Amino acid sequence: MKLSEMFLTELTQEAEITERFLTQLPDDKYDWQPHPKSMTFRQLVNHVAELPGWVSFILATDELDFEKEPYQPNELSDQEKLLDYFRACVSDAKKALSEAPEEAFYKNWKLCAGELVFSDGPRWEMVRHSFNQLTHHRAQLGTYFRLLGLSVPSTYGGSADDDRF
Repeated sequence: MKLSEMFLTELTQEAEITERFLTQLPDDKYDWQPHPKSMTFRQLVNHVAELPGWVSFILATDELDFEKEPYQPNELSDQEKLLDYFRACVSDAKKALSEAPEEAFYKNWKLCAGELVFSDGPRWEMVRHSFNQLTHHRAQLGTYFRLLGLSVPSTYGGSADDDRF
């Protein structure tokens, strides 16, 4: 199986799970954060929504240098706009994955801030890292949901709040 096919399958599955979370956002909690060192609810849901878009960025560039291109996070505070943004990021990622030649995944990609290198390796590793980040931050979102008394959607099986499984 080609890497692009494997990643497309995984992205489709992860997008379905993530959308279950993004369809349950409470409009009155965007400024909430569980701890001063934690992201606000707004920061976290915007980051979760943007992560699939990193795939198309990785496949279209050779690096991301935060000194040259400072990170500008979204500040969306509306469930429909966040869902639209997330769906656009997923669509862009699927398009990039379906159009990428297999050899593109083995070319190098670097994430840095000037001389400080965060990661430097083949693009397939960076795509994998983007998926891992999506899973990690979506799990954080589940914790936020629990702390706010919201239902936690199922992910890879049932949850205490979802008896579909």
